[in-house]
Amino acid sequence: MHRIPATFSGILAITTYQASSPNRRKVLHIMITVCGEGLIDLVPTDQAAGPLSPLQPALGGGPFNAAIASARLGGEVQFLSRLSTDAFGEALHAALRHNGVSTNLVQRGEEPTTLAVSSIDDSGSASFNFYVEGTADRLVDPPTVMSGYACFGTVSLVLEPGAGRYLELLRTMSDAGSFIALDPNIRTISATDTHRSRLLSVLDRVHLLKLSEDEVDFFGGPDVIASVPLIVITRGGDGLTLVRGSTVIDIPPAEVEVVDTIGAGDTILAALIVELARRGIGVDGIPDIPEDTLAGILRFAAAAAAITCSRQGAQPPTRDEVEALLNGAPPA
Repeated sequence: MHRIPATFSGILAITTYQASSPNRRKVLHIMITVCGEGLIDLVPTDQAAGPLSPLQPALGGGPFNAAIASARLGGEVQFLSRLSTDAFGEALHAALRHNGVSTNLVQRGEEPTTLAVSSIDDSGSASFNFYVEGTADRLVDPPTVMSGYACFGTVSLVLEPGAGRYLELLRTMSDAGSFIALDPNIRTISATDTHRSRLLSVLDRVHLLKLSEDEVDFFGGPDVIASVPLIVITRGGDGLTLVRGSTVIDIPPAEVEVVDTIGAGDTILAALIVELARRGIGVDGIPDIPEDTLAGILRFAAAAAAITCSRQGAQPPTRDEVEALLNGAPPA
């Protein structure tokens, strides 16, 4: 394997040539910076017990899940956040490092870790109530960083003062040439007119918008978001839809037995970014991506999400597991 420096929008990248391959397949390793919260999901363990089910702590948070998933899928990833020094924060930090995510940009604080109490309906879909008062993540003070790709979203764009700081970083990175991905991940805590206006104010700097059908309605309909170069809409059991201008691509879901949907959307975002990064596709290259390449990226994301749905909690797959499912093997 040979590693040769390359540039991507003025940002250092590494080109890897697989020497064992007869065609010397080239793969770009461009840094992906995932910005946002890491928290603890409290997940019901006994659906039959109703609202008083015992709760199992699980590592979570949309950006945290996306960072872990990106690394497992083969991306070069760093996490930008602020984690507590309490036991939950230590567990989050250790999991990032264990999965190969750089924690050089992770700040630490004595404030408690944010908690998200989840409930699971009969279809496996999750809803969340957040406990965020005085928690560590919202006090993040992000430095200016250079990165080929940057992902933003979820609760971190709601809670001040961190929310405003993350949005300023988004603008700065976009203006510097980074490929910006946004996952609104609207929850009850963020379903407000104020938050909608906040997100709309940065859409002109976003290059990939991943959202659900309900979130399209939250923004005010397809016309409101149409200026974003790449839009991926999750449609639950109906699969994924990608929109690039007048090009629309629909991909059905991979068939698995669904346990719950926690982390599925985060896995989709990670898979999309990793696959774009592996191909070295920057902002200027979006209009030239062949449709069959877009469809392949979307199929990969759908398969990755399906494996996550086949497991309890946010447990994203490895790249080998996704490729095995795409080749017909059942999820492990």
